[in-house]
Amino acid sequence: MKALRIHGHGDPSVLRLDDLPDPEPAPGQVLVRVLGVSINHLDLWVRRGMPGFKVEFPRILGCDGTGEVVAVGEGVTAFHPGQKVVLEPGYSSGRSEFDLEGLDHLAEDYAIRGEHGDGFDRELVAIEQRYLCPLPDGLDPVRAAAVPLAFLTAWGMIERAQLERGETVLVIAGSSGVGSAAIQIASHLGARVLATAGSDAKRQLALDLGAESVIDHHDPDWPREVKRLTDGDGADVVVEHVGPATWSGSMRSLARLGRLVTCGGTTGAKVEITLPHLFIKNQTILGSTMGPASALPQIFDRVARGIYQPVLDAAVPMSEARAAHERLESGGVVGKIVLLPGS
Repeated sequence: MKALRIHGHGDPSVLRLDDLPDPEPAPGQVLVRVLGVSINHLDLWVRRGMPGFKVEFPRILGCDGTGEVVAVGEGVTAFHPGQKVVLEPGYSSGRSEFDLEGLDHLAEDYAIRGEHGDGFDRELVAIEQRYLCPLPDGLDPVRAAAVPLAFLTAWGMIERAQLERGETVLVIAGSSGVGSAAIQIASHLGARVLATAGSDAKRQLALDLGAESVIDHHDPDWPREVKRLTDGDGADVVVEHVGPATWSGSMRSLARLGRLVTCGGTTGAKVEITLPHLFIKNQTILGSTMGPASALPQIFDRVARGIYQPVLDAAVPMSEARAAHERLESGGVVGKIVLLPGS
């Protein structure tokens, strides 16, 4: 089989399509032919290298995707050959208190495919059945490959912020994978959704997904527009995942008693906080990593019913992964790029 691997850190030129032996399913495992794998910013960080995080090489990238069952190992009864499935991005021992409560993403040993271990940028994968969930009938597996990591991350952020019906939420970079998912999740909860985006096409997408108003975050005065739209109050919740490029504006847009929730920073790891603004306004900054795998069936049920819409920028052969990484790094992607193994 072909697999997309890196043998060292660097620019997209370090991506290599390697020939590997076809895997065989062990007892309790399912052999899946991968039909689509989304590219996430996490793939870029792993490829480039992250300070303080050691990657064992070679590493197969790819955090999440969809596939079709080819064969099942001994003891597997939940899946059968020909069945379409979702490949879950996270994994853990399954034995912690959080695992048993259905909150696997909070377990100390929680890890993400393609980051802490080999991922799904490959033609075949043998995987424990507990890391699969059925793909609802009728869903296009390529479009569905854009869902798992982005929607789980946004789901976890909205839950972490305890967003309530009627509150105002500001979603930064609303046309991104996480941003587009957050708009839809918050809108379905009954919140008033504002968003930011950097181009006319991206702003229109955010509006189409349910945002009431969308602001150009390249305008240095964009936080003032958030205040104008909220009668001077600001947003009750800010969904922030860009980091240094938008952080100051996000904090300026946050209401008194507001909650800013962040899952990372695509523009860097360090930000500044003006402490008097934080404590005088009784604001809260929350960290969030992924979301519980137990939410995936509910997420995909809503996708199947048309409540959530995966945003697919492009589906490209895995052989074109270098160009796809370059596009995502350039900021020109609207939604998600999905790689197609076997092409």
